[in-house]
Amino acid sequence: MIRKNPRGDLPRIHPSAFVDPTAILCGLVIVEANVFIGPYAVIRADEMDANGHIDPIVIGAHSNIQDGVVIHSKSGAKVNIGQRTSIAHRAIVHGPCTVGSGVFIGFNSVLFNCTVEDGCVVRHNSVVDGVHLPADFYVRSTERIGPDTDLAALPRVSVATSEFSEDVARTNNELVRGYKQIQNEF
Repeated sequence: MIRKNPRGDLPRIHPSAFVDPTAILCGLVIVEANVFIGPYAVIRADEMDANGHIDPIVIGAHSNIQDGVVIHSKSGAKVNIGQRTSIAHRAIVHGPCTVGSGVFIGFNSVLFNCTVEDGCVVRHNSVVDGVHLPADFYVRSTERIGPDTDLAALPRVSVATSEFSEDVARTNNELVRGYKQIQNEF
């Protein structure tokens, strides 16, 4: 469902993107080329700051927002998802938040008030809160990364993990093409 926010902003969706009919996109959401947005995803840019301002939620080209993902922002703060990034099933990205390109965010993970630079991998059921995670860092499943975390203790993304992230993005790009071909059938 594509709908306006109370201020009247409508999502802008590139014609090559696929948005599942069960997904909800509300307000100042920008979906770039060849993006896959899966079933029951919710992307809402509807809260304003004290001056009535809203920054957009931007989903970069060739990224995928999988089933049940929630992307929202407090008081109109910006959320930016880079290119070729995968946000896996039931993850929450709550702004203000910047997620770089070529990033993988695992199932049920939560990002809040953070920056996750290019090439990072955040595995399943993890929390990244109030921190700037430099490029190519690896967050293990169930870890909580915050302002007090010693980032030097975190491992770097391995070649195999990077290849996995690229494969997920590639697979979802193929889904875009497939679903675009049959979208008038449902």
